Amino acid sequence: MYDAYNTQQTISRASAMSNFMRGVYGWMAAGLGITALVAVSVASNQAVAQIVFGTPGVLPVLIIAQLVMVFVLAGRVNRMAAGTATALFLIYSALNGVTLSTIFLVYTASTIASAFAVSAGMFLVMCIYGSVTKRDLTSLGSFMFMGLVGIIIASVVNIFLRSEGLSMMLSYIGVFVFLGLTAYDVQRFKDMGLYAPAGDATALRRASILGALTLYLDFINLFLMMVRIFGGSRR
Repeated sequence: MYDAYNTQQTISRASAMSNFMRGVYGWMAAGLGITALVAVSVASNQAVAQIVFGTPGVLPVLIIAQLVMVFVLAGRVNRMAAGTATALFLIYSALNGVTLSTIFLVYTASTIASAFAVSAGMFLVMCIYGSVTKRDLTSLGSFMFMGLVGIIIASVVNIFLRSEGLSMMLSYIGVFVFLGLTAYDVQRFKDMGLYAPAGDATALRRASILGALTLYLDFINLFLMMVRIFGGSRR
């Protein structure tokens, strides 16, 4: 009887984890869809693009607003209403689409499509790896986070150096960093889903939005690194 109870508990937790991860991936996909739709809409509307990129102060305000929203979501999501967290994530996705529309003005459609296809394939592989591996990826996540900090610092320095070579090198390093972070984050949220309170819909939505935001950022940054690599290699 005890073994049967343990088996039932294991099946129940696995089912809860599966439902939780479906929510994470579902909201992430919704965020990416909104970002893509807004980015294409802004890039194809000359009047709107002129307002965003031609009016002094508009782009910095949008970027600051996005940063604030990310920090608020990441730091206070557990104290928000589920609907508020969801709305903030979707609004953030839309604002990110506005700022990312610039890539359509800088790179060709074929470059963007190729970068997206490769990014999606690599992202999927790392999601699968993070889901099935028995290895604890905590140390990998810590190492990749340090790599991310290094990329940020080097990118700030390169604003003054204006080195194309350094920029390309950081893009290649960034690909590996965000692939590693993707596997780590998937494993982290998978473990969270195993012990998520199945009867608390609000807590589950909050956690799924946090997971969606995390994986959304992993994918977006991976995609941007690949766009730079594909765009730089075809000049």
